[in-house]
Amino acid sequence: MQLIIGNKNYSSWSMRPWMLLKHLGLSFDETVIPLDTDEFRERIRGISPTGRVPVLLHDGLRIWDSLAICEYACDLAGHGWPNERKARAVARSAAAEMHSGFHALRAQWPMNARATGRRVPSTRALEADLRRLGDLWSELRLFHGDHGPWLCSEYSVVDAMFAPVALRLRTYGGADALPQVARTYLEAALADPRLLEWCSAAAAEPWVIQAAELGC
Repeated sequence: MQLIIGNKNYSSWSMRPWMLLKHLGLSFDETVIPLDTDEFRERIRGISPTGRVPVLLHDGLRIWDSLAICEYACDLAGHGWPNERKARAVARSAAAEMHSGFHALRAQWPMNARATGRRVPSTRALEADLRRLGDLWSELRLFHGDHGPWLCSEYSVVDAMFAPVALRLRTYGGADALPQVARTYLEAALADPRLLEWCSAAAAEPWVIQAAELGC
């Protein structure tokens, strides 16, 4: 398998399948193409039908959406969603909500894996997203996370989908807005060795996207 991703400091959508593949123990090669560069625009045209990353290449297939890549990885590994039917349905709902929602959080807190201590002005939309995030994480932990530190006990797609959000909370100081149950989950997510591996690589990258360097 080959996973085509953007640079790790800024590419939240690339991070999601990368995290899941690591947790599932699936072997893959990664190719990093720096976002917002002439190199990216030139190389991505021959790889991605949407002109975006990530893209997974495997066995003659090309899969070009983060959630679709995660589903494919689960098929290969034989696991990656909660085993229990109800927990699995809720986890899929939460993953899909992240895939299509939390617009204010994503727009106002751009991914910046190596940055901490950033502050940007809050808005009602951002505060609403943070309340929803706290409620969602707390609900998943309280009702489906009784056998492990993750949202539905074992690490699954829903945790990978929210991994970049955990980094955003660290970057922009949003942990205090969460209920205690959600903060405990955040601590586990930020201590994940795979996430730390991603952040270490992000810190070593030379590229800077000024539009994502907010709140200095």
